Amino acid sequence: MVGSYSIPEWLERAKTDYFQRRISSEYLDQIHDVVIKAAIKDQELAGIDIVSDGELRRDNMIDHFTSRMPGVEIDQRAKPYFYDYYDSVVRHRLPMGPLHLVDEFRFVRDNTTRPIKFSITGPFSLMRRIKNEFYGTERELAADIARVMNLELKSLVAAGADYIQADEPYFSGFPEDIGWGVEVINVLFEGVEARKGLHICYGNRYGKPNFEGTYRYLFPAILDARIDQLTLEFARKGLDDIDLLKQYPFPFELGVGVIDVKSAEVETPELVASRLRQVLDYLPPERVFVNPDCGLRHVPQDAAFHKLKAMVEGVELVRSELHSG
Repeated sequence: MVGSYSIPEWLERAKTDYFQRRISSEYLDQIHDVVIKAAIKDQELAGIDIVSDGELRRDNMIDHFTSRMPGVEIDQRAKPYFYDYYDSVVRHRLPMGPLHLVDEFRFVRDNTTRPIKFSITGPFSLMRRIKNEFYGTERELAADIARVMNLELKSLVAAGADYIQADEPYFSGFPEDIGWGVEVINVLFEGVEARKGLHICYGNRYGKPNFEGTYRYLFPAILDARIDQLTLEFARKGLDDIDLLKQYPFPFELGVGVIDVKSAEVETPELVASRLRQVLDYLPPERVFVNPDCGLRHVPQDAAFHKLKAMVEGVELVRSELHSG
């Protein structure tokens, strides 16, 4: 998994009811518990090796974190729709404090025996959605967000999390900032004793890409990131950029997006396998992790499940070829 799983329409309505103050947070928490158990079960039935909570507790990938962050002032008026963003502002230096994500991880841990990936939104993307009225530069604000989140990541590791991924969809929109963006990622992960992943996506709100460009802007700056795994989208955009792995001394595992999350059409296992074979011309199999391009939030539930099954079956085709060879 990359992160989010398909969100049913009835859950969207329930979340909006909560933000319109028509149901309590306790009631919504009960709904979340049920739907996350179902999402975990779907992943297990599909054959996924490393599961997630589907990010189904989150209204969006920004507010779930900024609304918990000490020192970020949030306009808490009711949202007309759960996925809308709050207006937020920073007027003073951010203090250190917990974000209370550990209970979310423990809930997943209590409901599966499989390895878990826990995802967060990275500091660069969070900074882009906060109005800055204190810090001299965007870089300073992003670095302080990273310090606050670093403390939370260490709490997650203490609770047993051993695979943590930061999502940075906004990197693609600001390629000129990638140098200091990588420095902020290193602040985020400093001293975090877990597998550290970085997912750089197109941006997936309403299932539409923000750009149809290239990952070439990432190199060589991304090679300075102190991470274990870089996860990129290849199903939608194609594998044109895969030659970057030969042009530079690529030190990471690669999370390979092989499932298009901006289409409800279900890939065949053979298509998944063909994409993987191309990647294996550049990296050994032990450094390749296979996942959807991005979150499956906007994909209809039946299609999302069958996309995961096709992904697993495609991987099995390639594994059997490797073992027979």
